[in-house]
Amino acid sequence: MDSASRYLNMEEPNRADHLWRYTPWKRVHPTGDISEIPELVEPEISLGIIDGSDLPSGIELKRGVVGEPDFSKSSALTNSFLHASAKSSQWTLTVERGFSAETPVILEVRTGDLPSVAHISLEIGEMAEFELITRVTGSSDWFGLLRTGQIKDGAVMNDVVIGLLDRGTMLRSDSIEICRDAQVKAGTVSSGSERTKSDLRYIMTENGGNIKVLGSILSADSMHLDHHIEIHHEAPETFSRLSWHSACGGRSRTIGTGMLTIDEGSKGADAAQIFHNLLLSEFAEADSIPELEVMENDVVGCGHGTANGPIDEEQMFYLKTRGFDDESAKRALIAAFLNSTLTEMGGSTLHEWLVSELTLQLESLEA
Repeated sequence: MDSASRYLNMEEPNRADHLWRYTPWKRVHPTGDISEIPELVEPEISLGIIDGSDLPSGIELKRGVVGEPDFSKSSALTNSFLHASAKSSQWTLTVERGFSAETPVILEVRTGDLPSVAHISLEIGEMAEFELITRVTGSSDWFGLLRTGQIKDGAVMNDVVIGLLDRGTMLRSDSIEICRDAQVKAGTVSSGSERTKSDLRYIMTENGGNIKVLGSILSADSMHLDHHIEIHHEAPETFSRLSWHSACGGRSRTIGTGMLTIDEGSKGADAAQIFHNLLLSEFAEADSIPELEVMENDVVGCGHGTANGPIDEEQMFYLKTRGFDDESAKRALIAAFLNSTLTEMGGSTLHEWLVSELTLQLESLEA
């Protein structure tokens, strides 16, 4: 059965599922009519280096995706819909074995003004080592991004997606397999769209897989930013950390749901997750739901936690005694809070680039 038929045969998702509890499917569907798959245009996509230099050999963005993705560990509804919608908007980022780049690679996705969708498959070769930024910009009312693929044996990759739509809705779904001894930092920086729904799933299928999933989320006005993250340990000696920071202002709402699963036989697995939410106004709301599902007794450790709180008044007072006004002090504390996860997303060049992007967002948003 193809993706379109699979989607059209599905029922509307149950609100009891954490994935859809806070953001009904009808609200993130491009038209609101969940019985249809509307025509969507292709965004403009390009690959480059953040300093403008030439791409090194060994990395290439090509049209098309080979084969049918495995969505067995993902939301069948979301991925079937996005896969069917992106039938004429498919791309593969191919990275050769042993590829290395000192400067971060940037994949620019420009949505334009019309509702659009893209499917990007990551095929990261063995022992590759590099940093990838996927930056989404534009002013369309709706954008869908499906990312699938595999990070192969021994690869070391920092993979950051930054969503900076001017308005509208962004629907994102990741289903990424992490192979033997691969080391991955998967960062999400989100601010700008009025509504975001992300379903991010990482599957460690072989021994020694290592992933850190990091989030720096900034919401203001009436934004509704909902991120669901799952990390599946399916092999021994696998390691994961999930650290998610959200700063919520105005009448905005952020949601973070995390699920760590350790399958039977995944001996020596080590998993933990933490959500931190900074509430910037009395009307802002942040929800965090960390969950664990452990089927193996012989594990290194499993833990989870969440914490919410307002800006520290003592820190505000300290900054104001050093010459900051109220707004600049508030921005500095928000930046410091979000920077705690930004610093882990990559090296110094990538971090400086992310900080500059975040600073622009802080200056343009009223918390």
